[in-house]
Amino acid sequence: MRSYSLIAPAKINLYLEIIGSRPDGYHELAMILQSIDLSDQIDIHASSTENIRVYCDHPQVPIDQSNLVYKAAALMAREFPKAFSNFGGVDITIKKHIPVAAGLAGGSSNAAAVLVGMDLLWNLGLTQSELEELGAGLGSDVPFCIGGGTAIATGRGEQLSPLQSLDNLHIVLAKYRSLEVSTPWAYKTYRQQFGVNYIQDWEGLAARASAFHSEDMVKAILNKNTENIAQKLHNDLEKVVLPAYPQVWQLRELFASQPGVLGTMMSGSGPSVFAIVESPNQGEMVKQGIREAIPDEDLELFVTHTIKHGIKIAQ
Repeated sequence: MRSYSLIAPAKINLYLEIIGSRPDGYHELAMILQSIDLSDQIDIHASSTENIRVYCDHPQVPIDQSNLVYKAAALMAREFPKAFSNFGGVDITIKKHIPVAAGLAGGSSNAAAVLVGMDLLWNLGLTQSELEELGAGLGSDVPFCIGGGTAIATGRGEQLSPLQSLDNLHIVLAKYRSLEVSTPWAYKTYRQQFGVNYIQDWEGLAARASAFHSEDMVKAILNKNTENIAQKLHNDLEKVVLPAYPQVWQLRELFASQPGVLGTMMSGSGPSVFAIVESPNQGEMVKQGIREAIPDEDLELFVTHTIKHGIKIAQ
């Protein structure tokens, strides 16, 4: 086959704790990552040239070498020069549904789809672990996006421990199209304000990351207790993002006030906010309530659910 279409799901953070600073300059994190049904489609076609060309139907997405999708394809060309020589370049088309700059790992998921798609296109036969190792060089969220589902993530987010997948946890998601939060700014500001509380030694960081595997949120997921999961939602970055971005704070407070919302939180570094609800019908009611309270066309709202998979071939 000379082309593949792949589904690239978004992800949310059910838990995000900043433990301390790593020797490599990144933060040591303890997170629980979760794939959701809101997805982009990535079409990869073999090219008769040696070029990598990126196309996208969203005006905010760059199609030059700065796009993580382009970087993923270029990485594969460097790592597998013989296959690149044999098969040539690729044309990659991104069909966007995941909001841009939303804290939902849309770019990372797109890049993960390119790694999976080029592995198939070039008949490389890479394992999931090998693909995740390649992805770690592109960004902290890329390894998770490959396999998806539900996972504990430690290190800077690339060290994954899969959990029993949460299927059909019902989610309402909101994001202002024009609002962006810089992830580097969020982490830098958190370090400035709360760095005094960081664990300073490497052994302490490792011990905290290890202990996280047996804590309440993990237990709630293992028990598939939706109410407990909703009550244990946690994101350290809310401490710096919410005060600086009143629109995100307002969304979070509005979600919390809606009937049927079991829990609400900002995802990642924002500005997306999500709520866990009891059912799809309840999700539609919450979406309508938010829309009536904020009749702003700039606000995107989605009713979706958690899924068990990461990148997969489109049916």
